[in-house]
Amino acid sequence: MRVLILHNAVSPDDSPSDRDVLVQAEAVSRALERLGHPWEQLSCTLDLEGLRRQLLDRRPDVVFNLVESLAGQDALAHLVPALLDVLGIPYSGSPKEALFLTNNKLLTKRLLRQAELPTPDWVHLEPDAQTSEVFKTSEVCPAAAPPPYVLKTVTEHASFGLEEDNIVRAESRAVLQTALQRHSARLGRPCYAERYIDGREFNLSVLAGPEGPEVLPPAEIDFSAFAPGKARMVGYRAKWEEGSFEFEHTPRRFDFAPSDRPLLDRLAHLALSCWRVFGVRGYARVDFRVDAAGEPWILEINANPCLSPDAGFAAALQRGSLRFEEGIARILQDAILPNAG
Repeated sequence: MRVLILHNAVSPDDSPSDRDVLVQAEAVSRALERLGHPWEQLSCTLDLEGLRRQLLDRRPDVVFNLVESLAGQDALAHLVPALLDVLGIPYSGSPKEALFLTNNKLLTKRLLRQAELPTPDWVHLEPDAQTSEVFKTSEVCPAAAPPPYVLKTVTEHASFGLEEDNIVRAESRAVLQTALQRHSARLGRPCYAERYIDGREFNLSVLAGPEGPEVLPPAEIDFSAFAPGKARMVGYRAKWEEGSFEFEHTPRRFDFAPSDRPLLDRLAHLALSCWRVFGVRGYARVDFRVDAAGEPWILEINANPCLSPDAGFAAALQRGSLRFEEGIARILQDAILPNAG
């Protein structure tokens, strides 16, 4: 099977989070070699007509889709699978609809609420004809969340712009509205405020298989080295700035006490529910917080999550006694026969 590894173009000046796609492409190419599949690698930009011509020239049997953004915008990533659908070329990972929905966190949260799946309350800004912006709660989030809040971008992943000073203890809507406006202006992206869940953080990876999606062993982020009062969150430094305190002191762990089993079973059930509600395919990761009462809250659904060897998905594969190339093989199988997963 001839595989084309497709990823977004990056430059030497791009951030570590952007350049990580090259690490993923290398890992996937090594796995394909071990599986005996010939492969090529191609980068793409927002020039979809140019990409269309290259795809028609190369005519791969399947595309391994690692496109995380176009023109620096995660919100545009669904355009590549949309083009592949038009051309009739099978591709790995989630379809355009799932990528479009999960790359917009407000749409994600609205669908979670409609499906009666737990996600923290949120508030956001919307354009208004009379004023530049107005403060609103979502139509499916009828009351403003109690403080504190964490400010997040609507359409970016990889903890873009996320640090502990994003936590705002606003006691009024006016204060929160000002904070959101300033944060959005600083990042150049629309932002929203989500109720901050002070508690444990888990991520669960899900992989397509011959009998349907399989939840891999759950991982918890270990914040035990954090001083009292320091916000326990995985921000940009924790993910990408090697040598920082946060990077060095947020390891994942897979060992749990027997008393955690009911919670872990519930998290697995919720992860599978997310897979089905959003029409995810191939592989995914769902991020959770668990509050002091032991209640889980869905933070984010990562369709086509990071496949770097040191990332959470690869770690979950290893913990589940699956070689990395076995995971890649199952992702490819689901691309060719999507109904199998």
